[in-house]
Amino acid sequence: MSAQRAAGQHTVRQHNLALVLQQIASDGPLSRARIASLTGLTRATVSSLVDELLQASLVAELGPSTGGGIGRPGSALALNRASYAGLGLEVNVDYIAVCVADLAGEVRYLRTRLGDNRRLSPGRVLSRAVRMARTASKAAEADGLTVAGLAVALPGLVEAERGLLRLAPNLGWLDVRVVDFLAVRLELDGLPIMVDNEANLAALGELWFGGHQGLTDFVHVSGEIGIGAGIVVGRELFRGVMGFAGEVGHVTVQADGPPCRCGARGCLEQVAGQEAIMRAAGLTGEAGTSMGQPGGSVAELLARARSGEARTLEAVEAAGRALGIAVAAAVNLVDTTTVVLGGLYTLLGPWLRAPFAEELEARVIGRRWSRVRVLTSRLGPDAAVRGAAGAVVREILSNPAVVRADGGVLSGT
Repeated sequence: MSAQRAAGQHTVRQHNLALVLQQIASDGPLSRARIASLTGLTRATVSSLVDELLQASLVAELGPSTGGGIGRPGSALALNRASYAGLGLEVNVDYIAVCVADLAGEVRYLRTRLGDNRRLSPGRVLSRAVRMARTASKAAEADGLTVAGLAVALPGLVEAERGLLRLAPNLGWLDVRVVDFLAVRLELDGLPIMVDNEANLAALGELWFGGHQGLTDFVHVSGEIGIGAGIVVGRELFRGVMGFAGEVGHVTVQADGPPCRCGARGCLEQVAGQEAIMRAAGLTGEAGTSMGQPGGSVAELLARARSGEARTLEAVEAAGRALGIAVAAAVNLVDTTTVVLGGLYTLLGPWLRAPFAEELEARVIGRRWSRVRVLTSRLGPDAAVRGAAGAVVREILSNPAVVRADGGVLSGT
């Protein structure tokens, strides 16, 4: 076993740069003196680090501060919202979305292209995504922003480190090298590209931009045609060994249930997914996401639920109970006290939430000491693409070294 190497001066400085930048991001605007007080760094160190962040255009001087203190307290510092931005893409079964977010997480550009991607090859779909990413990048540039990287949300099993989509059952995709495809065609000056599961990025979007107070540990359940979950522990995403954690849609809830596209039987997705709810409600239209088909199957399902149609309400209640069984198992495994319902389940909340909560109450072993809180997503169908853009921004905030002093971005960092 080899011994770990001690951190060098350069490593310590990079850590402190990130510490100061993240402090400004979370609590700014702040004076240099206040940053020193909050971080425990000396005023001289803070002043030097701030100068470096100013040179890299990551922070900006806002003018006189009212915070008082000594040691150049007169200038308030905040994230420079006119410098860098994250570019996010989401590829789903019947739409592609693109988003640009600045360093403060504010959306500066958001577009969605509707279209059934289940009938197209991965190459055709990703080529459309490339065109959307180029347009968004040009819009960011026109707004004075430099795109610092691209993150892509995908509906399936993703090996993030290899840039590889292993399996997307609802798209029919297998072993697609998404990063390689995009890197060749995007022509964005070699900027870093990352990929992840859409449920993971939706959970991170909810964490960073959802506006929930005290949200640090939770399971975010995204339901549309498929069902996925993002698991957040200590404000960090739990990925598992291969990055496949959170596939709650393929937890078995009926041992002798209907066959699933994954090859198993009785998966939650086949009992509480949109197609299953529609079958149980007697609806015959093709399933589609609430984003991709705003006037389609989801709209009809909601209209029937609002009218009190008995068969529809029974179908939604059954789905809620099945969902509660699966999510209760996840809660027991990871010991969280919060569940966030997203996607279709946000829209079906008025009818699904009660049976879902009843199953949690009956099945979570720690309920006597810590009741599970059920929240509804505040980002709706934009959660994944917001999380994708935010992932690029968070990479900058946690590693300011990706930005060069001349205002560029280090590729592949």
